[in-house]
Amino acid sequence: MSISNSVNTNAGAMVALQNLNKTNSELQEVQTRINTGMKVAGAKDNGGIFAIAQRMRSEVSGYSAVQQSLDRGMATTDVALAAGEAISDLLIEMKEKALAAGDASLDTASRSALNEDYKALRDQIGTIVSNAEFNGVNLIDGSQTNGFVALANADGSNSITVGTENLSLSGTIVTITSTSSFSTATTAAAAASAIGTSLDNVNNALARLGTKSKALEIHDSFVTKLSDALETGIGNLVDADLAKESARLQSLQVKQQLGIQALGIANSAPQSVLSFFQ
Repeated sequence: MSISNSVNTNAGAMVALQNLNKTNSELQEVQTRINTGMKVAGAKDNGGIFAIAQRMRSEVSGYSAVQQSLDRGMATTDVALAAGEAISDLLIEMKEKALAAGDASLDTASRSALNEDYKALRDQIGTIVSNAEFNGVNLIDGSQTNGFVALANADGSNSITVGTENLSLSGTIVTITSTSSFSTATTAAAAASAIGTSLDNVNNALARLGTKSKALEIHDSFVTKLSDALETGIGNLVDADLAKESARLQSLQVKQQLGIQALGIANSAPQSVLSFFQ
């Protein structure tokens, strides 16, 4: 039984309204994507993709903390390296003074002058060691027992440790004492020999610090690339293709106008029943 001419039930209007509502819903979705730049802005849009994206965002956030830790580690190690290189240079100068004072033909006044220079250089080592600090961490004064521990991954389960190198006077690396000096050719020669040993030890310590600094730098570069790759992956999952959404917006706007017209035509259909009573 046909109800196309019924004034109580307008099937055409209902179909037209359903289609118009669907178009309006799609239009709102497209407008939201264009406004936010995202096709998955929340769990409601796509629960599975949103969960994956959130997990990846958590990793990116973790790698940000890792980068900060690595940056602090590199800065701390670089300060220690700069101080160690300065100490190495001082030891070279001290050895030169001691060797010169070891000349048996040198007069007492000249040897005493060399000794004064020697002691000034010696004291400068202590000054450098005590000031080789970054963010409260000093890797060369013996105050750190565990060195510097930098984060290596996003969950904190791995780390990179930079060991300490105690370059203080009277230590196992710089073996000359804080009172080291000379007054004779013999004591000057002994001082030169001790400085030679200390210089070798310091250079070996610098090699170890340099290796760790390079390791931190390489890992920092890797973490940066990994974080960038994750962010790109997140974008691929949730970002909207604005060119595509713009084209779809225009299409839906036309479809909306047509739907409004179709609904208007359907609503006017019952008016035709009046013609039967004229």
